[in-house]
Amino acid sequence: MAERKGTAKLDFLKKIEIEVQQKWEAEKVFEVDASHLVKQKQTSKDKYFVTFPYPYMNGRLHLGHTFSLSKCEFAAGYQRLKGKICLFPFGLHCTGMPIKACADKLKREMELYGCPPDFPEEEEEEEESNAKSGEIIMKDKAKGKKSKAAAKTGSSKYQWNIMKSLGLSDEDIVKFSEAEHWLDYFPALAVQDLKRIGLKVDWRRSFITTDVNPYYDSFVRWQFLTLRERNKIKFGKRYTIYCPKDGQPCMDHDRQTGEGVGPQEYTLVKLKVLEPYPSKLSGLKGKNIFLVAATLRPETMFGQTNCWVRPDMKYIGFETANGDIFICTQRAARNMSYQGFTKQNGVVPVVKELMGEEILGASLSAPLTCYKVVYVLPMLTIKEDKGTGVVTSVPSDSPDDLAALRDLKKKQALRVKYGIRDDMVLPFEPVPVLEIPGIGSLSAVTICDELKIQSQNDREKLAEAKEKLYLKGFYDGIMLVDGFKGQKIQNVKKTIQKNMIDAGDALIYMEPEKQVVSRSADECVVALCDQWYLDYGEESWKKETFQCLKTMETYCEESRKNFEASLDWLQEHACSRTYGLGTRLPWDEQWLIESLSDSTIYMAFYTVAHLLQGNDLHGQAESPLGIRPQQMTKDVWDYVFFKDAPFPKTQIPKEKLDQLKQEFEFWYPVDLRVSGKDLIPNHLSYYIYNHVAMWPEQSDKWPVAVRANGHLLLNSEKMSKSTGNFLTLSQAVDKFSADGMRLALADAGDTVEDANFVETMADAGILRLYTWVEWVKEMLTNCDSLRSGPASSFNDRVFASEMNAGIIKTDQNYEKMMFKEALKTGFFEFQAAKDKYRELATEGMHRELVFRFIEVQTILLAPFCPHLCEHIWSLLGKPDSIMNASWPVAGPVDEALIRSSQYLMEVAHDLRLRLKNYMIPAKGKKTDKQPPQKPSHCTIYVAKNYPLWQHITLSVLRNHFEANGGKLPDNKVIACELGNLPELKKYMKKVMPFVAMIKENMEKKGPRVLDLQLEFDEQAVLMENITYLTNSLELEHMEVKFASEAEDKVREDCCPGKPLNVFRTEPGVSVSLVNPQPSNGHFSTKIDVRQGDSCDSIIRRLMKMDRGIKDLSKVKLMRFDDPLLGPRRVPVLGREHSEKTVISENAVFHVDLVSKKVHLTENGLRTEIGDTMVYLVH
Repeated sequence: MAERKGTAKLDFLKKIEIEVQQKWEAEKVFEVDASHLVKQKQTSKDKYFVTFPYPYMNGRLHLGHTFSLSKCEFAAGYQRLKGKICLFPFGLHCTGMPIKACADKLKREMELYGCPPDFPEEEEEEEESNAKSGEIIMKDKAKGKKSKAAAKTGSSKYQWNIMKSLGLSDEDIVKFSEAEHWLDYFPALAVQDLKRIGLKVDWRRSFITTDVNPYYDSFVRWQFLTLRERNKIKFGKRYTIYCPKDGQPCMDHDRQTGEGVGPQEYTLVKLKVLEPYPSKLSGLKGKNIFLVAATLRPETMFGQTNCWVRPDMKYIGFETANGDIFICTQRAARNMSYQGFTKQNGVVPVVKELMGEEILGASLSAPLTCYKVVYVLPMLTIKEDKGTGVVTSVPSDSPDDLAALRDLKKKQALRVKYGIRDDMVLPFEPVPVLEIPGIGSLSAVTICDELKIQSQNDREKLAEAKEKLYLKGFYDGIMLVDGFKGQKIQNVKKTIQKNMIDAGDALIYMEPEKQVVSRSADECVVALCDQWYLDYGEESWKKETFQCLKTMETYCEESRKNFEASLDWLQEHACSRTYGLGTRLPWDEQWLIESLSDSTIYMAFYTVAHLLQGNDLHGQAESPLGIRPQQMTKDVWDYVFFKDAPFPKTQIPKEKLDQLKQEFEFWYPVDLRVSGKDLIPNHLSYYIYNHVAMWPEQSDKWPVAVRANGHLLLNSEKMSKSTGNFLTLSQAVDKFSADGMRLALADAGDTVEDANFVETMADAGILRLYTWVEWVKEMLTNCDSLRSGPASSFNDRVFASEMNAGIIKTDQNYEKMMFKEALKTGFFEFQAAKDKYRELATEGMHRELVFRFIEVQTILLAPFCPHLCEHIWSLLGKPDSIMNASWPVAGPVDEALIRSSQYLMEVAHDLRLRLKNYMIPAKGKKTDKQPPQKPSHCTIYVAKNYPLWQHITLSVLRNHFEANGGKLPDNKVIACELGNLPELKKYMKKVMPFVAMIKENMEKKGPRVLDLQLEFDEQAVLMENITYLTNSLELEHMEVKFASEAEDKVREDCCPGKPLNVFRTEPGVSVSLVNPQPSNGHFSTKIDVRQGDSCDSIIRRLMKMDRGIKDLSKVKLMRFDDPLLGPRRVPVLGREHSEKTVISENAVFHVDLVSKKVHLTENGLRTEIGDTMVYLVH
């Protein structure tokens, strides 16, 4: 971005922001208490409670956080203006692994490399070192870009360097090796940064999480005791994403990559190796050896023809808990070792290491297939990062398997290369297993032939074939094999899997859907863990949650669908872990409650926090109600939050608990929660689940609305510290001011698609805001020079209507939380209406309208730019804060009048383009083309009615429109009908283009384009604005006539709403205009005098040539008493009037074009002018 030339405008905005924030703080504008409001007879109906998921405190807040929370901020600002009492509290999240992991990492670095550490060169050789330790780290090809966590940390792998990049000194960094220091340092900075943007937050209610805050700790313990009491929390072995390095489950918030990834279930098919074993396995004689293949399609196992391995891939044989040997990749074996496959959890007892090529040709016994023996064959495209590296082959229904089998059958050289005998391949044909309607019983064969797939190297075609087959097969496929004949695949898949497991031919195997790396930089596995979990799969709970979603506002259909999919899919969620920060499970204190589980109903804690913890984030100050944390027992919390709970045994006086209860009852439920769309599958779904569980009988306490937004791009690119395309909240305020940044955030985008913060837009925003406040000051200064009296001119009425329309549209956009649109209608278009009024009102702007505009504009913009609007509010002399202002009441909107004004602007635009074209030299062969002389006059022709051929065409279209329920038929139908009308025969070349234009206009403007007459008087609109049109085109004179007065060509082409015009140059006689005044910047010039000119028109013509003349009334035009000798005399200083006569306003100029002479008539007297006149400017 280009360097700024200066920061005066930015500094001006920042200065205002500091002053306004001090004013708000002094007046406690955003602090609200239910007890006080109830005394004022306010009810819960008047409240608006908005929350934002508390951000995690392991760094400074950045622009991405700010974008999401700005939605809360804008909504609260708007609802205040609509008369709601708004509460926007803000907590800070410290629960979970990341802070502890970072602190421990710092400790380790200081132990290994000293303090301050002396690191070895950072190299990209991590994969090698990982390989040496026996672990193969897979790269997920599908996830090329860094995850959010990786992008945030920048490119360094050392925690010390990451802290250094935050601008911390070595002495400060040492303190961060204790997790507690993070809790003191970053939350205070977050509050400071958020206050700088003028958030409407009641900061008394802020807190940090974990057991460091005893009140919050007590609240979370109460929540979990209640959930357990209601049988929502259970204990047992569960498949979960697990970090071996940390020795515990790895939830979304603990991941570096792989947010939202869950366990994927496979059927692990056991393919028994038959004797004689391949030489590489001969040492394992007497053991049962199985190649194990992971499949998502157990129902196709009836069609196995062989098994695939990749010749150049490393495999291992390891001993399972029952003594069998399984052959697969190291990565898959690592997963299996955490799922009870091996004797010791997490330990893989390797008995053999081998390459794929060493087991090619081995004979196998495969379950369910009709072939007694199948063979191990080579496939070159097997991936290492998915499944087990062993793939069972079903060529009837897998395009990949069919292509690879056909390659081996066709290419003898390929068989020879890998030592595969003909009898291992040639006799094996695809077996019909299932039928897909429309494709047939050997679906892979049909589709590969159809797409002309030649070999397994046709990657794109194979991907297309799979896409076509798999979904259709799952939903529509019908089984053909005995025992399941005629049944749908989706109904028998689980039964077939169960039968195989019961027969000992298969097992359940899990692995992560995609690669997951924990914040400890360890690749995660799926483990079968003992753990406490929230049973989100429980049917009645799920049903109630869906009930809540049904009535909840999501603002967009895509968000609703995402919620439905998440709620449908959610099952058990592990809520406990052993490492990190947080609250201990009350009944089993070896476990900590994880960060996605202690953050589901804390909005209820906001309602009472300010009365418990005494304005201290850590809850360590004296409680305003004198309540100690240990007094907040489960029964006490029950009484506060549950309507019908009995009064508990406690030493806390009843009126104090009633005060807490009153706060909760007044503010709950949450009217709006805003978050990024990535939280729908976890946090936001858990938020609904837990509210339903805690208040099952009180649906009036369930969430009212959730607004999810996309991520924020910065200058159209992903934000990333490592690329330098990154802004913290603090940096953004420094660079653009709070209001400048807020304006750009509002303009960044509204939908669930990614939004875009553009720095040039933010800079332009600063300029717009500065210009706006300067214009307000100018209007206040020049108030008396503005027009008064009735505001009844055409442009007055248009401006009033456009303001009212702007108020209504902006109200609707704010209500729908479409803030980009609200900014467009409530600022950009609103300002454009004012600029248009200023340009068109040649008689001057009306004082009353100007000040109504300033007041309304200030209110409409206040949710986005509150500091500047507060400043303008005080400039207007308003005694109260704009925070207590009301949304403006919109007066009547005359849509037809607004459209007539748009028509005027379109006509002015068209005239300018036509004038430009008029001035282009005519095309021809002559080389010395002179541009035409600039026209002086223009006649505009308007039509009352359409020409006959257009009239007939429109009547036909109108009939179709009314007969077809508001739709027009195809052009073929219209053309056929119009072609049969005798009146249109000679116009058919013009008719269909006219129909196309009408159809196009109808999409933009609606059915009124089919009307045969305009809803306003074209001639009146143009006549009322003739001065503006004449001036804007720099013409002498314009007139408006009806097309009926014009020649045939104009009459035929002119139609309502599309005037035509004729430019012409009126002939004149050139006269010199001399200015004898010394040193005033006005010079002599030549000017054409035309027949019938007045003194006024001559001066106006002069003003167009001499831009230094601003005011018509300051110019005096004079003639020489002696027109022949007068101009030849030397002017005398101070005697400019000598021997000259002032020309009066009533004088009329006459020209004789033949003799090139000018005379004027005044009061019946004729006077010769000669070739020179004098003008004086006062």
